[in-house]
Amino acid sequence: MRIALFTREFPPNIYGGAGVHVDYLSRELARRIEVEVHCFGDQHEDRGGLHVRGDQPWAAISEGTEEKFKGALEALSVNLTSIKNLTGVQLVHTHTWYASMAGFWAKKLYDVPQVLTTHSLEPLRAWKAEQLGSGYRMSSWMEKTAIEEAEAVIAVSTETKADILRCYPAIRPERVHIIYNGIDLEEYRRTADQTALKAYGVDPAAPYVLFVGRITRQKGVTHLVDAIAHLPKDAQVVLCAGAPDTPEIAAEMRAKVEAVRSTHPRVVWIEKMVTRAETIQLYSHAALFCCPSVYEPFGIINLEAMACECAVVASATGGIKEVVVDGQTGYLVPFAADAKTGMPSDPRQFSLDLAAKITAVLGDAQSQRRFGQAGRKRVEEKFGWPAIAAETIALYQSLLR
Repeated sequence: MRIALFTREFPPNIYGGAGVHVDYLSRELARRIEVEVHCFGDQHEDRGGLHVRGDQPWAAISEGTEEKFKGALEALSVNLTSIKNLTGVQLVHTHTWYASMAGFWAKKLYDVPQVLTTHSLEPLRAWKAEQLGSGYRMSSWMEKTAIEEAEAVIAVSTETKADILRCYPAIRPERVHIIYNGIDLEEYRRTADQTALKAYGVDPAAPYVLFVGRITRQKGVTHLVDAIAHLPKDAQVVLCAGAPDTPEIAAEMRAKVEAVRSTHPRVVWIEKMVTRAETIQLYSHAALFCCPSVYEPFGIINLEAMACECAVVASATGGIKEVVVDGQTGYLVPFAADAKTGMPSDPRQFSLDLAAKITAVLGDAQSQRRFGQAGRKRVEEKFGWPAIAAETIALYQSLLR
């Protein structure tokens, strides 16, 4: 069997959970079948059963195009380019709206089944209009067109399946299959190495709260910064946060961090996306990892922390509730979303609730160890990549019969 995976992100150009997912899934699939990856960027590589082909946006789009919707146009152009030379593929599998139309067109032109994995849903991310401008209308159209035509839709959690059927009622429930995200259990494990902590100014002797993620409305990092004001004044907080969606949210983040440092000086802000090895070190020595996301179909970042035996405090939304077990691997923080914006209906209360759970874990070393050990056990039992790849291939085979 030979399949084509379409994705925006692929190593070394990864900035989010969907890219991490495709990286590991493609490698695991390639142990069993031929995999042709089509991504954004200047890439061309063949490693055994894994064949990587990158494409660039059409150059003309960069000339005089309104900046905010340029990204949507560029994505559409890469989708068109990437389907020109598929090599004997029997099935196509797309990830995120950035690549969804490539699967749609490949299905029509090459007469092959299309599988689409939903890592998020555009109708539930109204804040994307801040990043994409009027291009949000195009991203929404691309997702809707592709998802409604796909022979199979993969939801990364039970709650995501419910969201898909609610947002796209034309899709028959039997076409939606739940296959979780996974984690490399050999790579993500606790390490004694503290080199990265020392390099970034983190005090290994002091317990610290850790955030890892992009500066985006979805990840809720500004709500965590608001929560710092309600933590003990000597609390060490490490914000590994970069790649802001817009200049506006970057400026907002900077203002909030500078303000809270006046009362809570032990805030370490690492303003870039660090390497995987560095992230593992940060997880391994944190008192807890905080995931304050306002929307998270799955939340692979929590698996990474749990695999490194780190306690987790996370918002009770989306697929996070299927990953983090409240009172066993950490705490879930109540979250109520505004029906229109998807943001917290009461931002102040959300920050207070985050602070309360963080403080409870931060001051209890025994709970930190207990949650961390239970988290590692849970990921070992539920979220290994070999089992997830096997489920995915079984779905492919069912469509090719």
